Amino acid sequence: MHWMTTNFSAELIGTMILVLLGDGVVANVLLSKSKGQNSGWIVITAGWAFAVTMGVYVTGWVSGAHLNPAVTISMVVVGNLPLSSAFSYIAGQFVGGFIGAFLVFLTYKGHWEVTENADFKLSVFCTMPAIRKAKHNILTEIIGTAMLLLGILGISDAHNGLSAGVGPIAVGILIFALGLSLGGPTGYAINPVRDLAPRIMHAILPIPGKRDSDWSYAWIPVVGPIIGGIIGALVYKVFVHSLWT
Repeated sequence: MHWMTTNFSAELIGTMILVLLGDGVVANVLLSKSKGQNSGWIVITAGWAFAVTMGVYVTGWVSGAHLNPAVTISMVVVGNLPLSSAFSYIAGQFVGGFIGAFLVFLTYKGHWEVTENADFKLSVFCTMPAIRKAKHNILTEIIGTAMLLLGILGISDAHNGLSAGVGPIAVGILIFALGLSLGGPTGYAINPVRDLAPRIMHAILPIPGKRDSDWSYAWIPVVGPIIGGIIGALVYKVFVHSLWT
């Protein structure tokens, strides 16, 4: 029971950090009269990379810092995590996602009213596609999350010999690369809880002038990352680790 509580709390804190800093950088770039307004995609991708890095540094030594149900499910599929552990991981991730999104709302409290663009307000909390076409959007999320798991498993492989202190930086570089190279079509959710928990918070928070929470799209950044994560983890285990060791 102690390890379940430990994993839950670690994933909660790590995911809270991820969402607070990740959604926070989007708010900084998109919301009116923010000092970072219009600073662009490079700032957003860098902010998300740093957000993940900090989350991994704070809690990686405790739970491994999955901070993402797609990672947790993929680790179960390839045998790196017992199924009995998955619930505590995913529950902590969702609670952390809710808290992180709420803290972003509080941080930018004065900016919601002066921002007229309701799409920008939604985009602070969750992803939206640049071109809305479900089969293309889900394929993008599958590819992006497959690359995420390939990268994570490669970084953590003992053959690379990375120290614990270097690993989170390498994961941050991976997230930065994913955003720069694959983030354009869908905003690279690559994480069901990063998208769904803040989307729910957008729906319930008293945000002035907000639009609907785009529930018709919400399944794509949940299903796509889970499929992609499993594919990426299996490719690494079968075609990289098993063949080369």
